[in-house]
Amino acid sequence: MLEKTMRLTMLFDYYGKLLTERQQTIMQLYFFHDFSLAEIAEKLSISRQGVYDHLQRAEGVLNDYEKILQISARNNKLKKRLDSLAENIEEFVTTHQEKELLLAEIEKIKKLI
Repeated sequence: MLEKTMRLTMLFDYYGKLLTERQQTIMQLYFFHDFSLAEIAEKLSISRQGVYDHLQRAEGVLNDYEKILQISARNNKLKKRLDSLAENIEEFVTTHQEKELLLAEIEKIKKLI
């Protein structure tokens, strides 16, 4: 369950703006503010089942976007390659100053991803 939640919140970061406003609101309340389905239903004056349906549709849309665009998958691969590069720098670069410069550049790239 935690893995699914982490994946959905990550996909929401990439594709959330492509959801309807209602889906965005419901996902934010559920995943980021830890509201229950009943609390969201009460807040938005819809049924608990309506909240559940919105979440299911939003999840499907996010998964469809990722399947087509693969932004999240590509960024994860890039981060892994950068981690590997950082390990190689630690192992093979001899001067402290060079290591610090290269590792700082890797961190800058990671923040852009």
